[in-house]
This record gives sequence, structure tokens and C-alpha cells, in this order.
Amino acid sequence: MSMQPGWMMMRSLSKDGSVRDAELPPGTTARVLSYAKPLTGPIVVFLVVVVLGSMTVVATPLLLARIVDDGVTPGNHGLVTRLAVLVAVLAVAEALLGLVQRWMSSRIGEGLIYVLRTQVFDHVLRQPIAFFTRAQTGALVSRVNSDVMGAQQAFTTVLSSVVSNAVSLVLIVGAMAALSWQLTLGALLLVPVFLVPARWVGQRLSGLTREQMNLNADMGSRMTERFNVAGALLVKLFGHHETEHREYADRAARVRDIGVRIAWNRSVFMVSLGLVAALATAMVYGFGGHMAINGSLSVGSLIALATLLGRLYGPLTAISNVRVDVMTALVSFSRIFEVLDLPPMITEKPGARPLPEGPLSVEFDHVSFAYPTADQVSLTSLEATAHGDRLGGGEVLTDITATVQPGQMVALVGPSGAGKTTLTTLVARLYDPSSGAVRLGGVDLRDATLDSVRDAVGVVTQEAHLFHDTIRANLAYAKPDATDAEMEEALRSAQVWNLVERLPSGLDTVVGDRGHRLSGGEKQRMAVARLLLKAPRVVVLDEATAHLDSESEAALQHALDHALHGRTSLVIAHRLSTVRDADRILVVDEGRIVEQGQHEDLLAADGVYAELYRTQFRQARSVVD
Repeated sequence: MSMQPGWMMMRSLSKDGSVRDAELPPGTTARVLSYAKPLTGPIVVFLVVVVLGSMTVVATPLLLARIVDDGVTPGNHGLVTRLAVLVAVLAVAEALLGLVQRWMSSRIGEGLIYVLRTQVFDHVLRQPIAFFTRAQTGALVSRVNSDVMGAQQAFTTVLSSVVSNAVSLVLIVGAMAALSWQLTLGALLLVPVFLVPARWVGQRLSGLTREQMNLNADMGSRMTERFNVAGALLVKLFGHHETEHREYADRAARVRDIGVRIAWNRSVFMVSLGLVAALATAMVYGFGGHMAINGSLSVGSLIALATLLGRLYGPLTAISNVRVDVMTALVSFSRIFEVLDLPPMITEKPGARPLPEGPLSVEFDHVSFAYPTADQVSLTSLEATAHGDRLGGGEVLTDITATVQPGQMVALVGPSGAGKTTLTTLVARLYDPSSGAVRLGGVDLRDATLDSVRDAVGVVTQEAHLFHDTIRANLAYAKPDATDAEMEEALRSAQVWNLVERLPSGLDTVVGDRGHRLSGGEKQRMAVARLLLKAPRVVVLDEATAHLDSESEAALQHALDHALHGRTSLVIAHRLSTVRDADRILVVDEGRIVEQGQHEDLLAADGVYAELYRTQFRQARSVVD
């Protein structure tokens, strides 16, 4: 079966030879084989087809020998015709086997890709937010795509290459030895003449290929960062277009030069391969020709030997590099397993129960919290550079105790970095407390089902995020079965329907990357509309009105007051004027609740809250003046 031996050899030789000595975690091989177990049936069929195809490598030259010796030489027209037809049938069978092999290979490979991709994607989405704040997006996407593809390609290539080349090599050498052991021995003596330069070229190719891949990955990450809206805006604002162009052009030029060197080395290799094959062919015809004249070797056998010789060196090279091929597959798998083995910090315990129906209270019971260390939530290989903060920091929250009754609105205020947002992330169970408990409706969140927590808690963050999709799709993320009427009502309540109504495509307008086609205030109101559509029982607003002008803020505040009616809510606000009417205000400073009460009571206490209020009042007056 024709497997493009030259191309297959180049692909094998260009692989990174350093993986040959890579140290793999124990059990990697067994774990890889576990992925093959569900595909046992297709793999067995695939291997049978590969073996049958390998046998055609030998069958055709031997039939040609019979055509010459038993048909042409004695003048047996009938035998020549029959054998020629058999060669043609064999060629058709070889083509059909090739098609079946490629179909089976794609079925096995794509099945493997599907399993790996879905597992990695699902597992990554279960990681805590801290994982995404540390991991470089480009490196993470590459791990999901490139390594999965590399594992699949190496898996199917090794599967077919090892079996087909091993079978082909045994059959070819056996057939050649049966025809003439002397010429077979001479051909094998030329193997070192071929393998030594092949190894030398292979080492150069693997090094160049590795450098090329690193540069391409670097350019890919650079484009990912510069081509999103925020990155492009930063480049323009700081006027670094020429600098960016120069640095990218420098890397592209290096890739170009490496590409030329790779092409040259491949050309040298292929020319050398052709030269060695030509020398071997000359040897066979030279010595074999004399043997044929002397009558110790038939002309047909001579032709068969020359044909088989041309198919000998490809399998030899592939077999000599099989360790690199196998290790390449295992290394790709191990990089995927590295992600799959990073345990999610937030999991649903066995026997978890849903939160109770109806309005929910929020209770912090002696809650302390410290952000996890990098080793707990991240992988060094996914971070762009080595950081000095991998050991983590100290406690962010210390002994927080407070209760928000069902239907109450409680405000969290305090200086920046005091721990307000961190406290609300525990309510949404983005993290678990280091000690103490967070309860909704009297149920510890660690005992509740994750779905019930996600359904019960709605959050509008300070930086509202919209997907690069339509307004309809972004709203439907909160309620997939929402009708247009429900979406319109939510948008009206969020004071943004007038904008949507004026857009040419209305709800089907694409908002752009991260919603960048909308202003900051419009994005925030879209996020509030999405919250209203979800209609959660517990609402967290983290500076939800921060990006609005005074008129929009007043309108949205009225809408929020209506939306929050009857719902338990935690509202973070730096502008204290927006939370004066809260049922209770918790003043957070350095991770502790230092004061709590209503607005007038806290002003009368003349503590941290009063100082914050006076500072904002002075700033507001200075702006007016």
C-alpha cells in the first residue's frame, strides 16, 4: 500500500527528538490505552486493513517476477494476461484498502479528538476564577486545540506506521532473501549509509521545527492580544503601531528564514535518499545482472528485487524513529492529562440538596477567606512568565458574621481593596470560605446543588461582559426560552429598550467583541436586563451603576428598586448616595466588618462610614465649585 514514504519519513524526522528522553508521569501509557478501549472494534479493523495493505507492497513485485519469468520468457500469452489482470485487481484492492484505512483512521482519530476536547473543555469551565486570572488565554486554547490534535495525529500515525512498517519490513526482507540472499545482504549493508545522514538531518529538522513552532505560538499569542478591541485600542492610544509592526515583522522574518532552512534540509534529505536508492539499485542491477547472465538469478527475480529495494528504506527509517513517534504521542497526552488532573476547587458533594423554595436569607457565619495559591488553581505551563506570587497571600476576609434577611437590601461599602467583592463571590460560590460557612436559606452552600445556587443567585459585575453575539443571544444566556416580549420587558426595565428599538436589526444586532460596540453605560444596562430576565431570588450588584451618567443612573436606580423588591440583595457601592435607603449598611475595612447600621446611625457614630461620606461630599462640592 502506498503511504507516501518520503513524506512520512520527513514528518517523523522533523518531530522534536528531545521527547525521546522525556520523563512522563507514571501510568501515562495505561491511561492513553484506556482511551483506545471504547474504540477497540474500529482499531482491530483498522489494523487488519493496515496489515493487508502492507502485504500488497510485496505481492505486486513478486507477480511482476512471475510475469517475466513464467509468461514473457517462455512466451505464455495466457499466463501473462491472467497475471496482468491479477496485478490490476491487486492495484484496485490496494486503492480500496487505502480508502478504508483512511476512513477508519479518521473515525478513530476524530472520535479521540471529540472525547479529549469535550473532557478538557468541560473540565476547564469547572475551574475557579483564579485559574483564568493566571492562565494565558492563548496557551490554554493551544492546549485544548494543538495538543489534542497532536495527540490524535500521533496516536493514529503510530498505530498505522508501526504496524504497517513492521509488517512491510519483514515481508520485504523475507521476499528479497528468498529471491537472493546475497543481494539482500548487500542492500542491507547500505542501510547505515542512509540512516546516519537521515539521523543528522532529523536532528537539524527537529530543532528548527521546534523553534518554528515556538515562534508561531508567540506570534499567535501576540495577535490574540493585539487583535481584540481592548488591545487594538491600547496600541492606538499609545501610538505603538510602528513598534508593534517592527516586532511582529522581526518574528515573521525569523519564521521565514527557518522555513527556508527547513525546506533546504528536506531537499538535501530527499536528494540523499534518492541518491542512496539509486546506488542500491545500481548495485542490484550490476551484481544481479551478472547473476542473471550466469543463470543463478532469473530476470524476473532481478526486476522484483529492484522494485522491493525501492520500498525497503522507508519502513527502515520509520522503524528507527518509532520511539520518537511514540513519545511524541505520549507527551501530547501527558500535557492534556496535566489539565485534566488539576482538580476543580468548587465541586458538588455527594447527596447535595437544592436550596429551599421562596425568598432566601444570606448568612455569613464567622467567615474567613484567603485566595488559593497558584499551585492549587493553576499550571505553570499555562502562565506566560514565571511569577513571584505563586505562594499566594494572606487572609482577605477575617471572621465575617452578618445576616441578610429575606427581601432585605444590604449595602457593602468601604475603601477599595477592603474585601467587598470577595465577600460577594462567596455568595455566588465562586469560592468556598477558608473557615466558617456561607448559607442561603439556612443551607450551607457546600451542601447545596450547584444548579440551585446558580439559579438562585444573580450577579451584575462592575465590568459587564457581553459575548460577541446578538443582543438576543446575550439575553437568552440568562433564560434560553425567553420570548421577545419578555426580553423587551427586561430591556424596558433596564432603561435600554429605546436604544435597541433604534438599532437596524433590533434584538438581532451583534454587539461586537466584549460588547465594544456599546458604550459602558449601555453594556451595564444590558447586563442588568439580563439579570432581570433571569429573575434570581438573591441579587448581587457590584457597582452596577458605575458607568452611567446621572440621568441614566437615576432611571436605572428606579428600575433596580422595582426589580429588587421582594428579593434579597447585596449591593456594593462606592458612591454612598446610592445606598442611603438600604435596610442596613455593612462597612468593610481590611477584610472585617467594622461598622453596620443605617445611614443616619452610621453618620452619627462618626466612624469609618462618616469619614467616607464626608470625603465624597467634599469631592462632590469641589467638582461643583
